[in-house]
Amino acid sequence: MTGYRKLPGLFLFASILTGTLLMSGCVEDPTLPVLTTDEAIEITTISATVGGNVTEDGGAEVTARGVCWGTAAMPALEDNFKASGTGSGEFSCIIDGLDPNTEYYARAYAENSVGVAYGNEVIFTTGIAPPSVTTGQVTGVTDNSAICSGTVTYNGGAPNTEKGICWSNSPDPDLDDSHVSVTTGSDTYSGTLTGLSSGTRYYARAYVKNEGGTAYGEQVVFVTKVADIEGNLYSTVYIGEQVWMAENLRTTTFTNNAPIPNVTDNTEWSNLNGPAYCWYNNDISYKPTFGALYSWFTIESGALCPSGWHVPSDAEFNALEMFLGMNPDSVNVWGWRGTDQGSQLKSTTSWDDGGNGTNTSGFSGLAGGYRIGLSGNFYAVGILTYWWTATDDSVNDKPEVAWYRRLDGEYNDIYKATTYKRGGKYIRCVKN
Repeated sequence: MTGYRKLPGLFLFASILTGTLLMSGCVEDPTLPVLTTDEAIEITTISATVGGNVTEDGGAEVTARGVCWGTAAMPALEDNFKASGTGSGEFSCIIDGLDPNTEYYARAYAENSVGVAYGNEVIFTTGIAPPSVTTGQVTGVTDNSAICSGTVTYNGGAPNTEKGICWSNSPDPDLDDSHVSVTTGSDTYSGTLTGLSSGTRYYARAYVKNEGGTAYGEQVVFVTKVADIEGNLYSTVYIGEQVWMAENLRTTTFTNNAPIPNVTDNTEWSNLNGPAYCWYNNDISYKPTFGALYSWFTIESGALCPSGWHVPSDAEFNALEMFLGMNPDSVNVWGWRGTDQGSQLKSTTSWDDGGNGTNTSGFSGLAGGYRIGLSGNFYAVGILTYWWTATDDSVNDKPEVAWYRRLDGEYNDIYKATTYKRGGKYIRCVKN
């Protein structure tokens, strides 16, 4: 009887074991996560925001999720990707470093212990970026035109719709100012600026346009030249509030078309009492460099400088010198005055050893020598130079002499005095 009483316990154990085995056989294995990809938003030229939503974790923890993208269909983690947390639910990523005006494919991804799953594919195109351009140097400057170049350095991912040069006599010109468009050529191009005023400061910038906007290059500054009655062109320079020729006058004709007498004989020159010009040493090869030497009588005609220009007075030379730093108490002193104002006016070339200046003013004074009024002899090329002013000394009852300025290679200051009007000296014109 004892053995039979143990049967109910064994039956109970067997029943529990069988139920456990049956229950364990009903647990499902984990699968890949299930997720969707959202459409791209906040699209710029170089970035976009793409999100996703893990709707099912597949029965296992989602340990990584994010977005992958590329320029080919069905991007995967082997392409570009950015992670965005773990677990189920919604998420988003800002993907950047993209190229403008480019089509991209993107998919959300999620990973669990089974593997990586991808959402649906979305397609978006980045925006068009503004282009970029640099401004080149200004060349071919005349009294009414100039040439400026530009180089497109980046197209913004789209074709250029227009490129060219804009200019104004105020800083930072744009397309509301004068401009010329260039429709041909490569990324490096040039445009001709026309309708300019002589002896005038201009600002120019290259520009380029595409669907993304308009870009401008850096600003360049130039000053137009001035032409005399014969068509000779002269560089000009702004010094303070004045605009000066940066070259010596070389016309042989008055503005009324009357010829200026060319006096080559020394005796005739030493007895002058009227207009005359010559080249240094009577050698016309000096014309392009030094210009002409004139008697002061030539100035009296009032028909020497180009229209809108005149021979500077003594007071206008004083203003020039004070702008360059000369003490106002010194400007009316006879003789050597100032500190380094002469060096600021002297060119960095043409002067004998040790005599070159700094030319920080842009005046570009060359060592052209002069013609002695008493003898008619030529003297001191490479050593010194003179310029007439339009002012004689009638105020001191000495109408036979006129004021001049002199620069010497061995001095850095400026000499001021008067001398007889038959002396042969150079002339600079100043704008009215």
